[in-house]
Amino acid sequence: QVQLVDTGGGLVQAGGSLRLSCAASGRTFSSYAMGWFRQVPGKEREFVAVITWNGGRTYYADSVKGRFTISRDNAKSSVYLQMNSLKPDDTAVYYCAAKQDYILLLRGISDYWGQGTQVTVSS
Repeated sequence: QVQLVDTGGGLVQAGGSLRLSCAASGRTFSSYAMGWFRQVPGKEREFVAVITWNGGRTYYADSVKGRFTISRDNAKSSVYLQMNSLKPDDTAVYYCAAKQDYILLLRGISDYWGQGTQVTVSS
């Protein structure tokens, strides 16, 4: 079992930055690929970024490429999402997710989800 706790959301002006954190419980964190997804009311949850178990590969949605950076610290059982140059369109609830198969995680298929953290970007 893996439990995920998302933190770091908030209200920021367009052009600003936020850093999301996801703390995982369990001793097998390093065996999981980790990802961030986001959802706005009335829309499906969408892929934002994924990082493989050792951080060797990262993947990003086109809409955030060059602005967001996903990273992880296996010693701290944590994954992060650094978000720069934020836009109003980035407003959403952000969820971290864990799946041992990163290919399935890229498709939004996950064994575990965080509770979500709200990011609001004002114009």
